[in-house]
Amino acid sequence: MKIVKIAVIMATFGLLSACAPEVGSEAWCEDMKEKPKGDWTANELKEYTTSCVFKSGDDE
Repeated sequence: MKIVKIAVIMATFGLLSACAPEVGSEAWCEDMKEKPKGDWTANELKEYTTSCVFKSGDDE
């Protein structure tokens, strides 16, 4: 029974993580604009700065 619970929890996390936009995408940038700045991690700040603030022309 314990294995079934673990499998259900893992499947739930897998489904929820699939719903998040790709880091660095336009949708992710919009989500980060809505998120309180105090809740950002250092990695999110770095990625937001490189992907959303200083966009490179390579994407176009």
